[in-house]
Amino acid sequence: MNLPAPSRVPLNALPRMGAGVVASVDWHALTEPEARRLRELGLDEGVEVELLRPSGLMGGPVACRIGRMIVALRRHVAGAIHVAPTAG
Repeated sequence: MNLPAPSRVPLNALPRMGAGVVASVDWHALTEPEARRLRELGLDEGVEVELLRPSGLMGGPVACRIGRMIVALRRHVAGAIHVAPTAG
């Protein structure tokens, strides 16, 4: 049975090297400094992102590409970013 792919997933749920476009950000799940940092990095709806390294089994940060920058995000911050996956 083929199920349709979800239209939006949290950034930290993308597969390694998976790309997507930011569909929404749950700003209320973030502290003010976290939200300010994301905005300073230019992360908002419509921005292309790529998950380079997911967090491991023990948690830890995820590495992602936002434009030409590679940044580390805490797992809960990445979980507040919802993306629409794009084809490879």
